[in-house]
Order: sequence, then C-alpha cells, then structure tokens
Amino acid sequence: MTQDRGLSQDELQHQSGQELPDREAMSLINANLAAPINAAVALNVLSDGSIAYANAQQTNTIIQQT
Repeated sequence: MTQDRGLSQDELQHQSGQELPDREAMSLINANLAAPINAAVALNVLSDGSIAYANAQQTNTIIQQT
C-alpha cells in the first residue's frame, strides 16, 4: 500500500479557483414553480335570454427531482 504524499508546490500553484459570491447572493432554496392557470372568459352583451359559457380545462404533470 502506497502512502499519499499530497500535492507538490508546482501542482498547488497550477490549481485555480474562483472567489465565492457574497452569502446574500447564494440561496439554499431551489424555487421551482409551476402554476397552471385556468382562464376562460365569456361575454354576453345585447342578447336577451342567451347564455354565455366559458370552460378552460387543464391537466399538467409536474415532476420535480432533487
């Protein structure tokens, strides 16, 4: 079994990284939002005794994975 010696100084100098954003800019909440909206409009103007009917049916499958 060989012993791990870590990185040499040359290897460490060739490593790169980026500065992290401020804490306020990072979020621990993944806000995936799906909002199906049923919207239907019916207008009955200037026609006595008639019926205005509007129907909006919607079916959505929402799959969220973590």
